[in-house]
Amino acid sequence: MRSAALILAASLALAPLNQATGTKTQVTDLPNHPFVTDLPASTHLRLYLRSGDIQILARDDNKLSVQYDGASTSNFKNLGLRLDRSSDSTSLELEGGPDRDMHVTIGVPRSTFLFIRMSAGNLELANITGDKDVRLRAGNLTIAIGDPKDYSEIHASVLSGDLEASPLGESHGGLFRSFTKEGPGKYKLTAHVTAGDLTLR
Repeated sequence: MRSAALILAASLALAPLNQATGTKTQVTDLPNHPFVTDLPASTHLRLYLRSGDIQILARDDNKLSVQYDGASTSNFKNLGLRLDRSSDSTSLELEGGPDRDMHVTIGVPRSTFLFIRMSAGNLELANITGDKDVRLRAGNLTIAIGDPKDYSEIHASVLSGDLEASPLGESHGGLFRSFTKEGPGKYKLTAHVTAGDLTLR
C-alpha cells in the first residue's frame, strides 16, 4: 500500500512538470509532408522565418498549417520546421530549403496573437485578428489590417523604403519613415521593415 501511494504521489508531482516543459515537433521534408496541428484560438504564436515568399492566412478552424507551394518538391527535401509548445506560447521556426522558388503558406486560426521575425523576401498577412509584432529585414511586407477601429495602437516604420497605409491616410517614402495611430480597439500592431516597402491595407 505504501509503495502504491508513493507511485501515485510521484505521478501527480511529475504531471505539472511535463505540462510545463511542453512538446517539440520537427518536420524535415515539408514539401512532401504538409504540416497540420491543433492550435487553440488566441494563442501567442512566435514565427521565425527564413527568406522567401511567405503568406500567413487566417483559417476558420483551430489549426496551424504549413505548406510548401513552390514549383518543385523533389529537390527541396531539406526544407523543414521546428515547433515548440510551452504552457503560454507556441514557437515555429522555418529552416532549410531552396534559395529560389521558396513559396510557403502558413495558416493560423483567425484569432491569433502573432510575433514574426523574417530575414528577407515577401511577407503577407491577411485577415488575422489579434496583436501583431512583425519585423522584416529586407523585402516587402504587406498586412491586411481589417478595421482600424479594432486597434488601440498602430505603429509602422521603415528604415529605407516606402511606407503606405491608405486606410490610415499615410504615405511616406525615403529614410527613417514612421507613424503611430491610436484608436478605440484592444489590439496592437507594430510593423517594421529595415530595407524595403511596408504596406498596410
